[in-house]
Amino acid sequence: MAMAMAMDMPEGTVKNVLDQESLKWVFVGGKGGVGKTTCSSILSILLSQVRQSVLVISTDPAHNLSDAFQQRFTKIPTLVNGFSNLYAMEVDPKVEGDELSDEGLDGFLSELTNAIPGVDEAMSFAEMLKLVQTMDYSVIVFDTAPTGHTLRLLQFPSTLEKGLEKVMSLKNKFGGIMNQATRLFGLGDEFSEDAMLGRLEGMREVIEQVNRQFKDPDMTTFVCVCIPEFLSLYETERLVQELAKFEIDAHNIIINQVIFDEEAVESKLLKARIKMQQKYIDQFYMLYDDFNITKLPLLPEEVCGVQALRKFSEHFVTQYKPSLMRGTIEEVKQRISILKSQLQEAEAELERLQKD
Repeated sequence: MAMAMAMDMPEGTVKNVLDQESLKWVFVGGKGGVGKTTCSSILSILLSQVRQSVLVISTDPAHNLSDAFQQRFTKIPTLVNGFSNLYAMEVDPKVEGDELSDEGLDGFLSELTNAIPGVDEAMSFAEMLKLVQTMDYSVIVFDTAPTGHTLRLLQFPSTLEKGLEKVMSLKNKFGGIMNQATRLFGLGDEFSEDAMLGRLEGMREVIEQVNRQFKDPDMTTFVCVCIPEFLSLYETERLVQELAKFEIDAHNIIINQVIFDEEAVESKLLKARIKMQQKYIDQFYMLYDDFNITKLPLLPEEVCGVQALRKFSEHFVTQYKPSLMRGTIEEVKQRISILKSQLQEAEAELERLQKD
């Protein structure tokens, strides 16, 4: 029975994402501080090996993408050093006021923003999607901000719907006053409410089209990143439920910062931590038995720069195997040699103290 279950379990790697050639949008999300940026950077590197062109976008105001690749990125897609088909860009989800005033939308938008929170983000997101769609990348990876923002992005079509309703009610309320005012001050046609309405309408079309794609499991998937702790398990469960509500496909979970019992050193603290982690890892496997769960080892250093990212990427496509197995002759030998060197260090320290 156990054997049959093991065979039914999805493979613990992200190969399924790499093999799905129809994928156009890949979201990588989860609570802050679980390693989303590292995961989205590595996913985009792996995708660049099997797809024609890849764009990785950070919508996180912290902009960790530049840190991960150790290269400065802006809101214009930039080729990542060492690649011929991987591009990165960092977008601030907030629209800057001066950008809007150029189009005469500032006063109008402040009305809207007061009426519906998030419409300014919706506008900038729509602009970005418009831009991305004209660029024609094979696949786009989103390194998203912590969970709340991600789900707000997915609500944008309805946010814009409300925005348009508000505009229409303003139009009915003020009649032709705005058009008269723009003519009176010689501001030209681009300041007229029809131009603004047209722009909003155009954005809604882009967002609706993209949202249809987001709800298509052939085109979009969401990769949840977490760590083996209670809070992260809880947050992931909430995220998976929310995604189901928005009809967004999700069948990959990456559990980061897993401590494998492969150190020959004896540490009560480490052992307690491993035991605690294992409890939550077991719960992840129980709750998400139909998900591809990838376990990544906790490293003694940060994964920074293309070289380190490439090296760490192997754990995304082949399941991590601890270098040391408890109870083997090798492990006992290693433990003895560690204890011997610790004893020598302690004896040398004692001698020094006695001399002093």
